[in-house]
Amino acid sequence: MSAKLPQLRIALAGLGAIGQALARSLWQDPLPGVVLSAVSARDADKARRFLDSINCPVPVCEIDALEPHADLVVECAPAALLPRIATPFLKQGKSVMVLSVSALLFNEELIELARESAGRLLVPTGALIGLDAVAAAAEGQIHSVRMVTRKPPKGLAGAPHLIEHNISVEGLTSAKKVFEGNARAAAKGFPANLNVVVALSLAGIGPEKTTLEIWADPGVTRNTHTIEVDSDSARFTMTIENIPSENPKTGRIVAQSVRALLRKMRAPLAVGT
Repeated sequence: MSAKLPQLRIALAGLGAIGQALARSLWQDPLPGVVLSAVSARDADKARRFLDSINCPVPVCEIDALEPHADLVVECAPAALLPRIATPFLKQGKSVMVLSVSALLFNEELIELARESAGRLLVPTGALIGLDAVAAAAEGQIHSVRMVTRKPPKGLAGAPHLIEHNISVEGLTSAKKVFEGNARAAAKGFPANLNVVVALSLAGIGPEKTTLEIWADPGVTRNTHTIEVDSDSARFTMTIENIPSENPKTGRIVAQSVRALLRKMRAPLAVGT
């Protein structure tokens, strides 16, 4: 007789485009061994109406009240809320799936808390490609990691870096480079746009050595990322074109990436590093 793993209770912190997509898929098409158990949202009444529309009776909680309801919380909220979401779960040795990966660079105490409490911070592949290969290359020596991102201008509008440097992306008729630097600077200047480069840097050679160009390109309709890696074990180039979600800053594949990681956590066969 085979032993079964206990159900993994999932809380969603945030019900924007990604949170709603996850809530809908986890409730209407459940994963084996995974159950949606609670959500939180800035507007509780709006959240309740959405959950009612998909016949999902899970409780809508304040962020600070989520932890008792779940074994793992998926952070789908503004980056500034990451410490408030993650800390209660980590203190109890539970897991936090982080989508606002940029926030980890500025809240490194969360990594130390996870280490001390036996909790876990999990970063899904998200809108990127090839993190398995980068992580494998990092077991040897990586010489360089470079990424070029092209986004429709509306997907970059309002970024702190653009405001600080008085860079306009309105009315563009050709591609315009709006940033060149390392992943740490990108995380500060584009906190809602470039979680992908921070994930790439954490898998590889770190945020200071991972370099990035960002282009506002009216000729593209998809968020496009090209990565070039040179290491002692392999040299590879990868490109992904992501269809934006209802939020133009985020790709549709992000919610699917979360679902894939949750599936992998409970699967008898796990493929990939």
